[in-house]
Amino acid sequence: MSENHLHGPDVKTAHQDLHSEQGALRGEHPGRSRNPVIKVADLAWLEFEKPDLERAEIFARDFGFQIAARTERELWLRGTFAGSPCMVIRRGRTSRFIGPAFRAAERADVDRLARATGAAVREADVPGGGRVVDLLDPSGFPVRVVHCADQLPALPEQQPLLLNFGTAHRRTNATQRPPREPSGIQRLGHVVLETRVFARALEWYLDTLGMIVSDFLFLDGQRGRGPVMAFIRCDLGSVPADHHTLAMHLGPGAGYVHSAYQVTDLDAIAAGGEYLKERGYQRSWGIGRHVEGSQLFDYWRDPDRFMLEHFADGDLFSCEVEPGWAPLSTSGLSQWGPPATRDFLGASPSPQRVRDVIEALRGDNEMDPARLLGLLKAAKS
Repeated sequence: MSENHLHGPDVKTAHQDLHSEQGALRGEHPGRSRNPVIKVADLAWLEFEKPDLERAEIFARDFGFQIAARTERELWLRGTFAGSPCMVIRRGRTSRFIGPAFRAAERADVDRLARATGAAVREADVPGGGRVVDLLDPSGFPVRVVHCADQLPALPEQQPLLLNFGTAHRRTNATQRPPREPSGIQRLGHVVLETRVFARALEWYLDTLGMIVSDFLFLDGQRGRGPVMAFIRCDLGSVPADHHTLAMHLGPGAGYVHSAYQVTDLDAIAAGGEYLKERGYQRSWGIGRHVEGSQLFDYWRDPDRFMLEHFADGDLFSCEVEPGWAPLSTSGLSQWGPPATRDFLGASPSPQRVRDVIEALRGDNEMDPARLLGLLKAAKS
């Protein structure tokens, strides 16, 4: 293990048993870098290309996004919170995920990152302007780090319902009638990526962007080979941050898995889900509550088969919370809810998946027969 990944002086050495039954064993990855180049503050937005922006806009409104800007070739989507847009969809010949953009805490961080990586700083093509550095992570994803000049203003919120609990009666002489309408997206929460070079990609995000790990997952019987999935958050010091802003897992493919968007509460998830179902969209998995991150969740497919999640009530950790360790299993993905579907797990066979497996096993990466069999076993467990 390199010196970059020793425990820093401000990190507690004992696992707090706060969010996982297990902590790290002696010599295992501490989940953070001692001297990162910068520390990003959050995800800014995700970038996609799609041939049909009109269809993309219809789904975006049905899912609960607001439109931040629209041109002939670009569609910028936002939530109700003040800040940057959640997503940009550019017109392209095929539907594909381009990559994530992360938000720099200070403009000087963009310059520091450019000097350290040899990249150029340029003007950001985002509503309101700003400065951006374009990088490439070890998986081959374009990664942008941006400091926006202006923030989008806040929009009116979808209000949470008043709930009665036991003898705490906050609502009297009034009924509950959540409207059947799109879930009001508040903000982008996280993105999940699959990679064939998990260990290299993990080190890059910790060393370059200063992110820290909340939870590691390992394959049954293969813990000694290291983790195969990490839930990674931004290091905001004593300010609590989302349990994960980025999650990555080892797999035969390299690409987008899903992205998640915060809404007000469980009723917003459920009523918005009924609205989507009535509009003919496909639920991938839900409603339930996760283990890692604790979020209430509901997953949907857009018309281009990209998976998006509505979530509420996620965990928030400050910097002193160390990584938890747990075995990877399908049953361990949720505390309650329906069983995870084959669609969510990406377990349905397809020609592309077969090609991915063959290419991964032949290539110079971290996939091998033992890892592949372990992942298949975890998907059935």
